[in-house]
Amino acid sequence: MSTIADYYDLSRIRPEVIDVLNRINEMGQESFAERAVSIDIDASFPVENYKDLAAEGFLTLTVPTEFGGHGFSLGEYAMVGAEIGKYCGATALTFNMHNSSMMWSRFMFDMPHLTSEDRAAFAPLRARQFRRAVKEQGIYSQPISEAGANWTSKPIQTNCRKVEGGWVINGFKKFASLAGYCDYYSIVCTEHFDGVEPRHEDTMNFVVHKDTPGLSIQGSWDPLGMRGTNSRDLILKDVMVTEEDMMMPPGVFIKTLPYWPHMMATLSPTYMGVAQSAYDFTVAYLRGEVAGQPAVDRRIFATKRLAVAQMYSRLSAMRALWWQVFMEAQGMPSRAQVLRMYSAQYNVMEGVQEIAALAIRTCGGQSMLKTLPLERIYRDSRCGALMLPYTTEIMEDYLSVLTLYDTDEMDDLPGDQDGARTSLWRGNDLPAEEA
Repeated sequence: MSTIADYYDLSRIRPEVIDVLNRINEMGQESFAERAVSIDIDASFPVENYKDLAAEGFLTLTVPTEFGGHGFSLGEYAMVGAEIGKYCGATALTFNMHNSSMMWSRFMFDMPHLTSEDRAAFAPLRARQFRRAVKEQGIYSQPISEAGANWTSKPIQTNCRKVEGGWVINGFKKFASLAGYCDYYSIVCTEHFDGVEPRHEDTMNFVVHKDTPGLSIQGSWDPLGMRGTNSRDLILKDVMVTEEDMMMPPGVFIKTLPYWPHMMATLSPTYMGVAQSAYDFTVAYLRGEVAGQPAVDRRIFATKRLAVAQMYSRLSAMRALWWQVFMEAQGMPSRAQVLRMYSAQYNVMEGVQEIAALAIRTCGGQSMLKTLPLERIYRDSRCGALMLPYTTEIMEDYLSVLTLYDTDEMDDLPGDQDGARTSLWRGNDLPAEEA
């Protein structure tokens, strides 16, 4: 199995981060890789992996240090997610859903265009979430998708209405990862007003405890890959929430998210790790070093050696761009930074499939048996390109738009007017009231 020194310049990584990356690799080899087998077969949630991550304090990687967390940057967090993905894709993917809730509370609070009033209202809300993560070891789910459309194209369909004492939420979330296994759900919804069409500006974000009346989980989870995420349907029927349940003040979510587009690319660390695991398995298999398999040296075939060279070349180029993108990630990014990020997202989600397919072809028929991890890795690799908001088709569109058009032309672009372009980065020129 590869080590972090095989693909990172360790002199550019803080010692505290190196320690966490090394510990993740120890945990992966000791238990995560073995558990991944039954997690996949049974489509069961990686409960034991989460217990181990909580015991190490890794559920608070992006929580600020003043609240008892590690204070990792987005890039440092991404490296950890990729290492988990080498051993169990489902654990890495759900780990991201939890950490994304922490990241929103952390990074959006620091956006320069928030007013002093915004921050004063935001501060106690995020402090409450950080305490839950640190003191309670609370696990968060971040279900946003509602099926049928990119969730950033039109206002979220799940809605809330103001009532005495708070708001009432109604709606549903599709593919709610960690459903039934988390402590809290971060529910993004649109506040509705009589006689007013739903607007992005009225986006709200509430934290709903798993035992809140009106919250229910429906359907089964039996997908092709990433079978341990337990991404079932979450139904909200007259769910009552109060001001204390807000994750951030009204309007702050939609006011900040367009200016932190890298935070919508945090599914890619998982697939960077899956791609690395496909390559690592292929090398071990051809060297006759796979546990439980005959020590057969398959390196004598030139075609297999050439395939490994192709895999390494694709993987190393993919990681180099991906690492740069996350290490430079920031609020208010430049056009060049956003283009690199879109390109990295596209390359990882497409590249992981290509590498896994080449691994299957190179290792041969035996590698497709469910007794070996490559068959699972191959199925897991197919899922990333489909995930909103940054599917590979959307990335192709965004890359073409940002290279062919100026920012002031974007509102009049030809094409799918009801598609995904609401989530397209449009520069850092804030509206007059926010400037």
